Amino acid sequence: MAQKHVSTTSDYIDWDAAMNLVRRLFKDGNYRMSLLVGCGCFFGLRFSDLSQLSWRQLLSGDTFELYEQKTGKRRVIRINKGFQAHIRECYVAMKIQDMDEPCFLNRFGGILTNQMVNRHFKALKVKYQIRIKNFSTHSLRKTFGRRVVDMAGPDSEMAIIKLSELFNHSNSMVTRRYLGLRQEELGEVYDSLQF
Repeated sequence: MAQKHVSTTSDYIDWDAAMNLVRRLFKDGNYRMSLLVGCGCFFGLRFSDLSQLSWRQLLSGDTFELYEQKTGKRRVIRINKGFQAHIRECYVAMKIQDMDEPCFLNRFGGILTNQMVNRHFKALKVKYQIRIKNFSTHSLRKTFGRRVVDMAGPDSEMAIIKLSELFNHSNSMVTRRYLGLRQEELGEVYDSLQF
């Protein structure tokens, strides 16, 4: 349960900073975290779904299918060609023997937990000087959403409608709030005033 008057929301990472983090983690030999951050940013899945991914799902084709743990809904995820190469590099670097092994195991062979990863993220934020206030596993999903909206440019309303469906939100206003767009729009009201 959240503490009273304490914000528990996560923020998104600027796309270029997120991709830089993926590359730096790989370069530093932290292949699993590199893959996790990349998967979160490219797939837009909740951590509960990311943590269950296997190497076979990621390496057997251009898409994979899953049923979301939270909603039970079927999702088909398309894997970006450039990111697919990174997945293979991580697979080779980690010397994986079993394609059915989950991708995100801890050093004891269990699946990483949300709490473990959030602790790692706090350390990564400091080590790599990531400019983000609240960095958590959910930041990756929000980074995906913000990138989709930013890339849409003038068609951002259509992107928000598509994201609303992908995120399984009840309507596009929920998606706007979720991505922090609504707060930015409301802040612009104050900026529009003149003295």
